[in-house]
Amino acid sequence: MKIFGAMYDKTMAWSKHRYATFFLALTSFIEAIFFPIPPDVMLIPMSMSRPQQALKFAFYTAIASVLGGIIGYGLGYYAVDFVQHYVQQFGYQHHWNTAIAWFEKWGILVVFVAGFSPIPYKVFTICAGVMQMAFFPFVLTAFVSRAARFVLVAKLAAWGGEKFADKLRRSIEVIGWSVVVMAIVAYLILR
Repeated sequence: MKIFGAMYDKTMAWSKHRYATFFLALTSFIEAIFFPIPPDVMLIPMSMSRPQQALKFAFYTAIASVLGGIIGYGLGYYAVDFVQHYVQQFGYQHHWNTAIAWFEKWGILVVFVAGFSPIPYKVFTICAGVMQMAFFPFVLTAFVSRAARFVLVAKLAAWGGEKFADKLRRSIEVIGWSVVVMAIVAYLILR
């Protein structure tokens, strides 16, 4: 069954859409608050298909992520009880506990690490508000870490460019099904 090739083709087509930059920024903004899909799924194909604009895409993504992070911070700061209910409901409690422990131990450095962490960024933005972290250091650190991450991702994707996109397309079914198998195995092991 070949499903990943069609998804890949659709993603690459979307990356060339005239409103792709807007949707990249929107995805990045809402990912920092509640959305489960990281903006990398749009940033990578956009940077591969238009490598000369990769840096611009990375900065739009970073700025939108920080603006979303500010909303997440506000939710944590002003609505901690409301947020806690949804943290549990969406299955982020373990990540939440880890983020709180890291904030207590390392303070502002956690926001920098959060930009690169596999723990969803939204957990850190909301925790920063709950922990009542100083606002301006939060924003500055969030921007530096998110910009560094997205520039790295965009530049690597742009470096590969269309040639890498073609090679990736030829192998996408194997890669896609390998990820599915690894996820199932990881689930069974961790269960």
